[in-house]
Amino acid sequence: MANRQSEHEVIHQIIQWASAHDPIRAVLLTSTRAIPEGTVDALSDYDVILVVRDIHPYVEDHAWLNDFGELLITYWDPIHPDPYYGVEICANVIQYGDGLKIDFTLWPVGLIQQIVAAAELPVELDAGYRVLLDKDHLTDLMRPPTGRGYVPKPPTARSYQQLINDFLSDAPYVAKCLWRDELLPAKWCLDYDMKHIYLRPMLEWRVEMDHDWKLPVGSLGKGLKRHLPADIWTCLERSYAGAHIADNWRALRRTMELFRRVSVEVGAYFGYAYPEELHRKVSEYIEQIRQLGNLKGGN
Repeated sequence: MANRQSEHEVIHQIIQWASAHDPIRAVLLTSTRAIPEGTVDALSDYDVILVVRDIHPYVEDHAWLNDFGELLITYWDPIHPDPYYGVEICANVIQYGDGLKIDFTLWPVGLIQQIVAAAELPVELDAGYRVLLDKDHLTDLMRPPTGRGYVPKPPTARSYQQLINDFLSDAPYVAKCLWRDELLPAKWCLDYDMKHIYLRPMLEWRVEMDHDWKLPVGSLGKGLKRHLPADIWTCLERSYAGAHIADNWRALRRTMELFRRVSVEVGAYFGYAYPEELHRKVSEYIEQIRQLGNLKGGN
């Protein structure tokens, strides 16, 4: 169910709530609702950073979440050091029963001070942010977002070749699992590892070729359907399969064919050569496994 409150109403509620809580010193809005050309729909959530004196009270006592409505389900990250600054932070995902979804990230004041003093913004902020509340002028000197926070970096020759090698290294494992009739590990490796870890970055590079390396990409492949050539997207759809083992053999072959096609196009753009001989050998190897028929192997 979509939240019936308007964006203006939700943001006003957040500001009023934070204004009344002294430990909260600033509030920032990030992600889709803060990116200038972000696509917002009825199910878009609110990504909110709460800058507080001490994050621990808000992590230890969750009662404050009820101030925004009736909770449906919540998820909390453990407190952990920020990967760039080493300061303890925490985040959660909050789904309310009326459709409102707010993802709160808790930052101590010291972290925002370090960010202001840094040479560049963290990726999350560089993609776009809005300051909703700042009681102490903490963000007055913070750099404006460039909008390039989630624009992929062009691959080097080495990273291009490494991605291809790692993608192809998964194919024999998928083939082995399919031959053994082990659906779960086969699907994990084929649909997560090969597609999300290796194929998706290659698809994102392919998108950037048509957008002068200026288009931010969405998480987990969001937006790829809109920006990829239609025939490539069709090939991606055809690379998925259900539970039947024979269908997954075809899905493996189609995934490898698509990866090779896109990789060749990306390589041509940069002047990088696709390792055709390696691709051929891996393809022949997994075909040999497939032709073993119904025999079942060991470990």
